[in-house]
Amino acid sequence: MTQYALRTTQLTRDFASVRAVDNISLEVASGTVFGFLGPNGAGKTTTIRLLLGLLEPTSGQAEVLGYNVRSHADEIRARCGALLEHNGIYERLSAYDNLDFYAKVWHISAPERQVRIKELLTNLDLWERRDETAGKWSRGMKQKLAVARALLHRPALVFLDEPTAGLDPIASAALRDDLANLAKSEGVTIFLTTHNLSEAEKLCQQVGVIRQGKLIASGSPDELRRTSGKPRLEISGSGFSEQVLVELRALPAVSAIHNEAGQIVVEFHQSASSAPIVNLLVQAGAQIEEVRKGKADLEQAFLSLLEQE
Repeated sequence: MTQYALRTTQLTRDFASVRAVDNISLEVASGTVFGFLGPNGAGKTTTIRLLLGLLEPTSGQAEVLGYNVRSHADEIRARCGALLEHNGIYERLSAYDNLDFYAKVWHISAPERQVRIKELLTNLDLWERRDETAGKWSRGMKQKLAVARALLHRPALVFLDEPTAGLDPIASAALRDDLANLAKSEGVTIFLTTHNLSEAEKLCQQVGVIRQGKLIASGSPDELRRTSGKPRLEISGSGFSEQVLVELRALPAVSAIHNEAGQIVVEFHQSASSAPIVNLLVQAGAQIEEVRKGKADLEQAFLSLLEQE
C-alpha cells in the first residue's frame, strides 16, 4: 500500500478577489522527489505555505505526514524542513556555527549535533571549509548550507522553493546532484518548486503543473511527455528554403517547425507518420545528412500544457 507524505483535496486559498490556489487535489508518495512546476504567480509558493500551516485554506483539506494542516500545523512544521525565499544563513557566522546554532534550536544534543553537522557538510563537499565565514561564500555554497540547515533535524519531508534560482549553470548542476544524493541517503521526501524544467526532468520522479492556481497535470516526467509533448524530427543538412518550410507547415501531420542554421526541428502529431515530412524535403531538393526521431522533452510538454489552457 502506498504511503503518502502529503495529500490535498480541493485545497483552495483566496486573497480578496484573487484565487491563488484553486481546488488542488494532489498526492505525493513518501520517499519521492516531487517537482511543482508553473510560471511566476501560478500559486506554487502559496501552496507550500498552506501545506506548512503558515496560511489557512479558504476551503478544502490537506494532510502532511498524516497531520491536518488546520489543526496540527505545529506538528507539521516540527517534522518538516523548508528552504523558502530566504536562506536563513547568518553571514557573520562560520558554516559550522550556523548549523550548530540551528541544531541547538532543534534541541539536538551536543554529541549528536557534532556527528550530524559533519555528516551533512561532508555530503555537500563543505566540511573542509566549515570554519569559513558564510558571508564570504558564493551564492551556490550558501544554498548548499541552507539545504543542510533544512535537513539538520532529519525531517521526513523537505520543501524547497526555487532552490537553484539565481545560480549559475555549474552551481545549479552541483546542487541538483547533491539533492539527488541526499534524497537517497536521507530517505527524505522532497517537494520542490522550480522554473528549471531540465532540472525537474533529471531530479524528480513525479511532477505537477500548476497554472493560475489550478493543477492542470500530474504524473511522472515520462507520462507528461507522452500525453502532452509532441514527437519530433531533428533533420540536419542544407537547402531548407523558406518555400520548403512553407510546404512543410502545410502538411496535416506537422504542428510546428523550428529552423536553425543547418538544422530544422519538426514537431508532428502523435498518431502521424514522419515519412511524408522526409519525402517532401527530398523531393524539394534538400540535402539531408541526418534524421533523428525523438520524444519531446519535459520543457516542451510543459509549454504545450500551458498553451492548452
